[in-house]
Amino acid sequence: MPTSSTFSPGDVVISAVSLLVFALLDLLDFILCYFYRFLDVILEGNPVPCYCQRRGREERSDGEGREEVSETLHGRRNLFREMGFPFWKAASDGEEERGELRFPRWSDCSCISCLSWQERGQDKLHLAVMEPSSQGRKKECDTDSTESVVFLHGFLSSSSLWVETVFHNLSEVTKQSFRMVAVDLLGFGRSPKPTNCTYTVREHLDMIEASVIRPLELNSYHIVAHSMGCIIALAMAAKHPESVKSLTLVAPPCFDSTEEEASHTALNKLAERRVWPPLLFGSAVMSWYEHIGRTVCFIFCRNHSTWEWMMKLVTRRRALSFLFMDLSKHTHHSAWHTMHNVLCGGAKLVDKHLEAVRKAKMPVTVIHGDKDQLVPMECSYNLKSKLPHADLKVMNGRDHSSVILGREKMFTCELEQIWSTSTNCTHIPHS
Repeated sequence: MPTSSTFSPGDVVISAVSLLVFALLDLLDFILCYFYRFLDVILEGNPVPCYCQRRGREERSDGEGREEVSETLHGRRNLFREMGFPFWKAASDGEEERGELRFPRWSDCSCISCLSWQERGQDKLHLAVMEPSSQGRKKECDTDSTESVVFLHGFLSSSSLWVETVFHNLSEVTKQSFRMVAVDLLGFGRSPKPTNCTYTVREHLDMIEASVIRPLELNSYHIVAHSMGCIIALAMAAKHPESVKSLTLVAPPCFDSTEEEASHTALNKLAERRVWPPLLFGSAVMSWYEHIGRTVCFIFCRNHSTWEWMMKLVTRRRALSFLFMDLSKHTHHSAWHTMHNVLCGGAKLVDKHLEAVRKAKMPVTVIHGDKDQLVPMECSYNLKSKLPHADLKVMNGRDHSSVILGREKMFTCELEQIWSTSTNCTHIPHS
């Protein structure tokens, strides 16, 4: 990819402004740490210390578990913490014992909609399933040739992404032959949002197996994933290479880095501390600052009903876009840990998973927009270099969302072509 060693005056200005803005955000997050610590003690009794209070301590876990936890949870730099103020050290001492994190927290929403998953229990994810049409099911009953497709969404999204874009645009032939299963990942949408897990790749995968693979008895299926979902999809494909008939990755966040630096590389690439472009700035604020992020969730997610009412009033629409609705369907705990332990921590596992996929000679298609500001094109180029047999499709003029949105029919046709081709082929895993 072309690179440039020179900086324009605009880049210099953005860098200078970014330095100042993030210094102020460092201070704000530092102050909010004490604010939430004070309120949590009053309202929750013995709360779990935040990660900046546990900074420098290693989590007590086995080797495999430690591999799943991202170093970025503890290693995020903050100007004022690194200055080593005495009162910071005093505040962090004596926090050796972790309390219990109850649900819902005082800063989380406790409406019926947000707590509905508790009635179903914490052991099953919410699924949007489209079974083959009755005509197709009757026709295929004797041959048992009905195919299944598992869809995994990205960060701050849900199964609605696939229902609204793909399910509504499927051809009649596909509707008769394929079963569509769109998953609300753990901590998002209408799925459980437990506080007793750290939302690692392994925990996400375990829940998919318990909610999708085993209950639906999926022995052969296709996977389609977007953004963060690609990390989990690769883990699924690596664990079940004999079952996955095709793997379609849309905007996969796969960076080239050593395993030791992978987590921090992913954080710095996905959430670079810059004020421009705006999407990158928003990602940086929510990824680097635990307490500012919690404040945003408190204002928006906890009061989502009010915001939805206001949006309906302003837009004069009875139904809001699923994109807006999905933004509040999480807790700070689920989003914060998924961001760091999947997008960042999962980066340490990507090369190992890619190698398993390569050995299995699994059909892989990568789709990426060349205007993506959140997950740069270099990610797909890197993936292609490690999976030479993968089919890389670059969508000109498309970004992280419009690589799907705005071209739903064409995108669905591309998927149907992939499934059709892969169904007529087989891949043999190599030992």
